[in-house]
Amino acid sequence: MILNKWMLAGVGLGFATLWSCPTLAALTATNNFGIEVKATGQSEDDRDLGTRSGGDVAGVGIDLRPWAYGEWGNWSAYIMGQAVAATDTIQTDPLIQPDDDVQGSGNSRYYSKDREADDSYLALREFWVGYSRLLTPYPGELAKFGRQRLRQDDGQWHDAYIESLTWNLDTTLLKADVGVGQRFSDYRTDYSRLSPNDKDRMHVWGDVSYQWAPSQWAGLRVHHVHDDGDLANAGEEIDDLDKTSNGNLTWVGLEATSDAYNHRNTNQINYWASVTGLTGNRDKFNRTTSGGVITAGDTFGEDVSGWATDLGLRLRLDPQWQVGGAYARASKNYEQNGLQSNRSSWTGTRSRISRFGEAFQAELANVQTASVFASWELQDSYDASLIYHRFWRVDGSSPIGGSNINAAYESTDNAGDLSLSTLPLNDGEKDLGQEVDLVVTKYFKEGLLPASLSQTFDEPSALVRLRAGVFKPGDAYAGGVDTYMHRAIVDVIWRF
Repeated sequence: MILNKWMLAGVGLGFATLWSCPTLAALTATNNFGIEVKATGQSEDDRDLGTRSGGDVAGVGIDLRPWAYGEWGNWSAYIMGQAVAATDTIQTDPLIQPDDDVQGSGNSRYYSKDREADDSYLALREFWVGYSRLLTPYPGELAKFGRQRLRQDDGQWHDAYIESLTWNLDTTLLKADVGVGQRFSDYRTDYSRLSPNDKDRMHVWGDVSYQWAPSQWAGLRVHHVHDDGDLANAGEEIDDLDKTSNGNLTWVGLEATSDAYNHRNTNQINYWASVTGLTGNRDKFNRTTSGGVITAGDTFGEDVSGWATDLGLRLRLDPQWQVGGAYARASKNYEQNGLQSNRSSWTGTRSRISRFGEAFQAELANVQTASVFASWELQDSYDASLIYHRFWRVDGSSPIGGSNINAAYESTDNAGDLSLSTLPLNDGEKDLGQEVDLVVTKYFKEGLLPASLSQTFDEPSALVRLRAGVFKPGDAYAGGVDTYMHRAIVDVIWRF
């Protein structure tokens, strides 16, 4: 495997952060290094709804994540690597979302090989240096620079890895976060080009929330994207990794919660509510196809305006059982900022669960969803959530955003080149489908991790977890597709 220049730079910076500590013995003395071992088994059928060959996943893999953390005075440093080996291209990391575009194969000139995921690869997940108490005397203040994980409780704005400069403040009554970041590489040995959605795309953000009464939080969030990547000229041949749009987009959101994403809160009634507005402008072009060659059309500009909301209510029946419902809606032209995972502890357990289906994994873009659930938690040993989702399009004549469904027509021309075209949704039909999810976890022991790594690890203990979903397509999908698709993942995580 060949390391690209960004991978090499990341390795260099990572080791520099590690050995910038006074002595390696100091790390050993505080046990601030270790390895997370994750074994994963995945079964998935049919992501393409039976419209073409492939679309099924059945494999097992092992994911090794060695990490080291150093702290001296106000300074700190962290690095985490990754080595994955699997029998199929499985998802060992829930933060890696399905690609929006149909991925091709065969001899087609349009589908680049530069982002074809391998079954096995090496990667750098994080490498950063930090400085605490830069502006205030509070121990919850930390500035960090490097590739780091951004994470918010609801996962709908930030839950991703990105090269960034951030400042965070976390106190009893006030939480704040500001930062600027841009992806330069995926730092994986199997990827040599960035996704077109990340190339030359700079993010600037800030958010603040205040606890105005016990367990009652209200907050403001702002995120701006400046995308100035070059677009192809009209008539120029392109592939699937070339940018097709750029521009400036701004999201402004209000939120209120009862600390609902904290599974340890004992409120009898928990709620969350958020509303977000999107505005901006974008330049883009349409694609044209001639003789198997795809070229860029004329560039044109458009204004972007949309909104989205997410509402939820959860009732605690007793110390172990909770039930609730949730509703989310995103307008026709709304889109998320690209740093989301849509995973959170919204059912009231420790497990972070996909807000829009473990199988469907919809994005908030021309989609509305209604969900009901029941969850159970036994101290720190077990938790389980059973969820039912129903999905619709907001505008029955417009496409939706990304999802785990990758249905496409497949054809081969006289030259033997493979051509794929996304399966269009039925015009006027809004019913996207329904889904049932089951997430069950067994925890084994608590882990002892440095407080500064709370953003890095989802789980403080070893565990075994099942994440399963069965999706039934609705009338919006064309006739002839499969009746059901399923997705089931079993993770076993242990730390040394």
